[in-house]
Amino acid sequence: MSTILVVEDGITDMQMISRYLEQAGYRVMGAKSSEEAQAKITENKPDVIFLDVILPGKSGFEICRELKDNPNTKTIPVVFCSTKNSDVDKMWGDMLGADAYISKPVQKDELEGVLQKLNK
Repeated sequence: MSTILVVEDGITDMQMISRYLEQAGYRVMGAKSSEEAQAKITENKPDVIFLDVILPGKSGFEICRELKDNPNTKTIPVVFCSTKNSDVDKMWGDMLGADAYISKPVQKDELEGVLQKLNK
């Protein structure tokens, strides 16, 4: 079973994304800030990270850049989940090495499609 870290400061979004992932058979960890996310990544090295763009502390973009620049974490797939879904935001995510970008509110079928793509 794969472990997924969901980094989301919104309680409702965190619960919804986590529920969808658990229903699909994944083990889910949650983090509500960049600091908490970095600690969980270091301690647990998740298989996939779902990352909000706007977070307390560092932004999701900053976290993604740090992950992709670090030899120990650069291969962990990063999926942005955000209400910031402009073409510019998606371009930034792509430039920073994100593997996918999902707009909120997250739809279960879109989430499952991204996970299938990452598992290929």
